[in-house]
Amino acid sequence: MIKDQSAAFGAERNRGNAGTSMPNEEEPTINPDLIRREGFASEAEYRAYFDTLGRDVSAPTEDRLGEPVRISEEHMLESRLQELRGELENLRARLHGIRHQAATVVTENVRWADSSAHAQLGNQPWLKLAGAMAGAFVITRGLRQLPWGTVATTALPLVVAAMNRKFARR
Repeated sequence: MIKDQSAAFGAERNRGNAGTSMPNEEEPTINPDLIRREGFASEAEYRAYFDTLGRDVSAPTEDRLGEPVRISEEHMLESRLQELRGELENLRARLHGIRHQAATVVTENVRWADSSAHAQLGNQPWLKLAGAMAGAFVITRGLRQLPWGTVATTALPLVVAAMNRKFARR
């Protein structure tokens, strides 16, 4: 590109060129030495422009970067420790939520059992349920005292005779 020699930045306004004035007709506040819209007259001017910007265009990119920044092992460990602390806090928050949900489930199950017992057994359902359990215990103890061998030996011929009569009718 060849630079237009007639354009002087900052000296006078060129109203025909939209690049030198703002849309609201105010003077631009950017350093005019840094704005080169028309191009450069020579390679030397091109290099001078980049020197103005604070760059050295002749140096390769790798040289400008230099050595990569080394992160110390202590910094890496501290970073990992912070990540683990964050994960630990997240897990603690989730565990708190699970404990709260478990407590809610237990409370609701107790309420459900109580209302179910009231619906089935009426008033004082736990007393009635305790009486039924005590009755079952006493009956079981009594049945264990019976001589079941003798009862089975006596009852078995009667059961077989009843079954034979039933099959004979058919």
